[in-house]
Amino acid sequence: MRYGPTHPSPALRRRGFPRNARGGFTIIEVAMSTFIMALGIATSIIAMQSGFRHLDLARGSTLASQILQSEMERIRLMSWGGVSALPATQTFDGGTFFSNSPDVVGRFAVTRTCTADSGRPTDVMNINVSVAWNTYDGRPHTRSFNSIYTRNGLYDYYYTVAHP
Repeated sequence: MRYGPTHPSPALRRRGFPRNARGGFTIIEVAMSTFIMALGIATSIIAMQSGFRHLDLARGSTLASQILQSEMERIRLMSWGGVSALPATQTFDGGTFFSNSPDVVGRFAVTRTCTADSGRPTDVMNINVSVAWNTYDGRPHTRSFNSIYTRNGLYDYYYTVAHP
């Protein structure tokens, strides 16, 4: 005789195993496993959303840093006459000068502020470049860089400050 779910072995029958018992899951077991699976899926979706948010912030920060560096290099290549002629404050689209990509154009606002140093107004300019953007979830972010530009170069400025 073959033993199986419908025909338990004599040893199982002696232990009280019913003769016509069938293997399977109860409704409670199915409900619990469904709850655990739904919890696992929901948790992984939340983790993925958080990962995408941080990835978007990292990409935006990288692009903002590249825009900052490009603007500072553009100013560095100007003559003293060009730098001193810059407007006190100017805001422009970061994608205008730095990229043709539709992901960049219109997304990054660059604000450049140039002020004469109060101690030496004709020889030193303080330049602040700030980049602002919103991540895909609408949160605003800003990165900025501040530098000093001098008429006769950085070495001469520090030399005169160090030796009055």
